[in-house]
Amino acid sequence: MASSPPKPALGKTGVILPPIVFGTSSLGNLYQVIDPLVKRDIISEWFRQSDGIVAVDTAGKYGAGLALESIAESLTHLSIEPEQILISNKLGWRRVPLSGDEPTFEPGAWVGLEHDAVQDIGYEGILRCWTEGDELLSPYRADFVSVHDPDEYLAAATDDSDRESRWTDILDAYRALGELRDRGEVQAVGVGSKDWRVSQRISNAVELDWVMLATSLTIYSHPPALLDFVETLRQRQIAVINSAVFHAGFLMGGSFFDYRPVGNTPEDVARLSWRERFHHVCADHAVAPAVACVAFGMSPPGVVATALSSSRPERIAEHVRLVDQKPPAEFWQSMVEAELLENDVVETLLR
Repeated sequence: MASSPPKPALGKTGVILPPIVFGTSSLGNLYQVIDPLVKRDIISEWFRQSDGIVAVDTAGKYGAGLALESIAESLTHLSIEPEQILISNKLGWRRVPLSGDEPTFEPGAWVGLEHDAVQDIGYEGILRCWTEGDELLSPYRADFVSVHDPDEYLAAATDDSDRESRWTDILDAYRALGELRDRGEVQAVGVGSKDWRVSQRISNAVELDWVMLATSLTIYSHPPALLDFVETLRQRQIAVINSAVFHAGFLMGGSFFDYRPVGNTPEDVARLSWRERFHHVCADHAVAPAVACVAFGMSPPGVVATALSSSRPERIAEHVRLVDQKPPAEFWQSMVEAELLENDVVETLLR
């Protein structure tokens, strides 16, 4: 694969992100309780394995603020200077008292929490989330901000009128975030959603610095319209951060596809067949599936970084290495011959 062109700055900010952005959902006890000392080890590895500034992606939704608190506690313990880390905080959820045995938001996903969380999107709501986020992160603060999962917020609408009202809420939230940027309270404003079409709509309505894609631009799924959108963003100096390039671990051999259990539907059977052939090609060329997934996800010129998350400190070094490894050209040709990639995609992105 040919060397990649120089990566652009984050929008018009001049900020150059490192090629890996560390995800932090595990710090909020996603699916399992993680000991605070292990969390501290994870964060310590970010800095031990990185050359230069560390960038992380977090959210008030992660453990109802627990991830934010864990970041602040660990950074303070490790004596990390604020200038050594760039924090992206996705806003839209804030913590409230826990009234039952478990939180009401995303039941079953978050374990061992002492707080609940409620959604709060709109002009005043997003400012409340931003203020709370920086309080939980103190003495650190968020450099980049966005509205968390606006696609899911829109999808929860009960009818067309409600959907239009929710769209207004999102625009009002971005008006508030834009004012924070204009005052120098934050460096950059972005959007992240699983439905890239919602990100496209928002990017056409407000001034963004970056777009985070999730489960959409992958070696398995990369529709032409999405690739065109990424190129349009590059031309507009809006950087792209790619995430969830493994489809929630499915492409590595996991039993979930985009956080949904894989079953026996025709769609899932086809996905399993694709994965089996993909792993065969990887084995033939001694290319780890994770390497292929990350390399493909970073191949469009507008993609400046990949977000990767782990609950195990020993995996951080592997993730850092992933963003620098490139499969040989012969591997991509075999992917075409196995009818796993289109030749024009390989010719455009990977040579």
